[in-house]
Parts: sequence; structure tokens; C-alpha cells
Amino acid sequence: MNVKRLETSRLFHRFGFGPQPGEYALALKDGVTATRARLTNVPLGQAAALPVIEPEISDLGKRPKANSPEVVPFSIALRNQTKQIELWWLDMMVLSDHGLTERLVWFWHGHWATSIKKINYALPMFKQNKVFRTHALGNFYDLSKAMLNDGALQLWLDGQDNTVKAPNENLGRELLELFVLGVNRYSEDDVKAISRALTGYQVVRSNGLVTINQKRRDVMPISLLGKTALFNGDTLIDFLVAREDCATFIAERFWYRFISSTEDMPSSFAAKKAFASRDIATAVQAMAADSSMQDTKFSMVKSPVEWFISACRALELTPSALQTTNQLMNFLDKLGQVPFSPPNVGGWPAGQAWLSSATAQYRLAFATWLIKQSDLVALQQIPREARVLESADWLGVPEWSARTQSALRTAVDDPARFALLALCSPEYIVSA
Repeated sequence: MNVKRLETSRLFHRFGFGPQPGEYALALKDGVTATRARLTNVPLGQAAALPVIEPEISDLGKRPKANSPEVVPFSIALRNQTKQIELWWLDMMVLSDHGLTERLVWFWHGHWATSIKKINYALPMFKQNKVFRTHALGNFYDLSKAMLNDGALQLWLDGQDNTVKAPNENLGRELLELFVLGVNRYSEDDVKAISRALTGYQVVRSNGLVTINQKRRDVMPISLLGKTALFNGDTLIDFLVAREDCATFIAERFWYRFISSTEDMPSSFAAKKAFASRDIATAVQAMAADSSMQDTKFSMVKSPVEWFISACRALELTPSALQTTNQLMNFLDKLGQVPFSPPNVGGWPAGQAWLSSATAQYRLAFATWLIKQSDLVALQQIPREARVLESADWLGVPEWSARTQSALRTAVDDPARFALLALCSPEYIVSA
């Protein structure tokens, strides 16, 4: 396999959501170094990366009593708000001119996994998404402090129920295990101690407003990971994030989501050393330049949302403008991945979990539905005699296998079928 094509493809599909028509071929001319620099730079301001108008999500207030006249309009408003933020985010992923920001927002959503199905309000989830946008490529200290004060996360992990008189360990446990340090890097005594330090948080469910009630706080010093002190939220994060285990853990999560979900992270992985200052952008840039990007064994299966967004970019479609957005969300639901609705605090699965006979059938139906709504301009501009090979550039695929080339040759005169075969090919479903 051509290493230049492989590395360029991975830059587009792993550090963004795939190329738009013409981008991959142009990147090949520019070279890997220039393409990497362009795709992994940090934008100076958010304005250039906001091509979609933000929805106006209001505070719907306390849920009306069952069977009251207000329940129906409340439920309709809540469904509409949920749909608004889902479509807005999907549009952002497709249309943003800085794919890395969107990719990192998506990554952090899976890392600090929080589901609207428990929160039951769109506004706290929308606010959380903005936290990810603010800190996606910033400093992990700042991101972690912002998340500890995030209403949706607090509600998701029952932080508002953790008081000095009735300790709740959910948030403390996941902060140690899933968010900052990783499995087997703390003890059960540490869980009990950190949970005491996290008492007193209160949240308004309808809008995610977080306050601290001093009367509900445990104000005694705790012994955590060998240090005895009286912690507050900020000093707790400072202590945890500064630990070497944090650098190792975040590097492991980067490796798992961007490089390989099946192979162990090597000690030489550049992102860990680059994360020394806890600067996220520096670690991501080091990861994009790591030698693993050239190794063919580190293939990754695209998740349903990743596949859908890259397909929309190739087909020049905007999610919110699709014919039936309810059908769109139904397809994503059947494939098992809807934004703002991860299955549990561990986030979505990876790798082979997305490959089954059932998902293959749903993906075919989904792709067929999408293709019918595309003019397929980019594909039809490729001369018939060059369509099989050059379509790899259209989709940012390093190379088609002999089997896929054979299948594509049977459809060179049928653009819709050709696109279907390409979008559902192993080479496109899996980032080589």
C-alpha cells in the first residue's frame, strides 16, 4: 500500500470526518507534512468554525405533573429541542471548515459520556457541548474543571445526590476510572475519599445550573492517593490531572479512539510525552505525526456517526436538509449511535462491535436513502474509464482491493449503484 496515500487518508478520516470532493487529491499534491499541518492546526477563533446557526434552546422549567394540561406541550417542546441540538451538531460535523475541532468535540463527548436519556432536558446537554467546544483543543486542566462544574455530567452521575449525610460515589468513581486516571490506578478507599470531597453540588435539572451548598459539604480533610488535604473542586482536579497516571491514561484513550482499538499502546507513542503540559492540541498534533500513522496494521472501523458524516461530506449533503430528518435519526438509532445518547458512562464501543449482518443491512438501506438525495456531481465528473480508480480519491480511500474494484466495474454506468458499492465497501467502512 502507498504509505503517502494511507497516511493522508488517516489524517482526513481520523482527525476530521473525511474529505470533501477534491480535498484528498489536492492533499496528495501538497504532501503529508503540509496536509498534517493544515488539518491539525488550532483555529484562532471559533467564528470560522461555526457555519451553522446555533439553535435557541430555552429553559423549559420543571416538568408538569402527570395528566395536567401542560404535559403535552411540554413534551412536544422537549422533543423539538432534542431534535434541534442533534441536527445542529450533525450539521456542524459535516459543514465545519475545521474538522479537527468537531472530531475532538465528538471524542470528548464519548470520553465524558453523558446521555440526554437520563438528563431529560436538551439545555444542559447543549451547554455541555459548548464546554467541549471551548476546551476541545485547549488544556486538560481547564476542561476537567469545567466538566466537574457541568450540570449534565453532575446529573448523569448523581453528583447532586452526594451529601455529607448520604454519600454517593458515582461521580467520584468515574472521575478516577473513566475520566482522569484509568482502571487500577486507585483504591476503593480513594473512591470513598474523593466522593467526600465532591459533596455539596446541586443542579437545576432544566438548565444545568450548578451551585455548591456548603451545608451539604463534607469539610474535613481526606486522604487521597497518598495525600491528605482539604480539597475543593479546583484543587482536586489540579492534584489528579498533574499525576503521571493522567498523562498515561489520556494517551491511552487517544490511542484507542484515533489509532487502534485492538492493539496496545506502545510506550513510544508520541502523544504521551507531548501531553506533559496537559495541552490537548500538542498531544493531538504529536499523535498525528506518530509513526503508527504509517503502519497498515492499525486499521479502525468507523462508528455509525463517523461513517454517516463522512458520507454526507462526500455526497455534499446537509443532515438537517435531508428529506425526512425523523428517518435520519431512525437510521442512526438502528445502527446504534445517536449524538447526545451514549449507551453508558463508558461511551460507545469500538472496532468489531460496529460490524454485524444486521448493521450491514441497515447501512445499505441508509446509504441508498442518502444517495437518492445527492446529485452525485463529484462522482459523475470522473470520466467513466477512470471512475474505478479515481473514486478512491473522491472518498479519501488509500486503495480499493481487487474484489472491490471488480464490484465497482460492474456499476461504472450506474452512478447510484456505484456510489452505494463504494460507500458500503470494506475500505470505506474501515479506516485502513
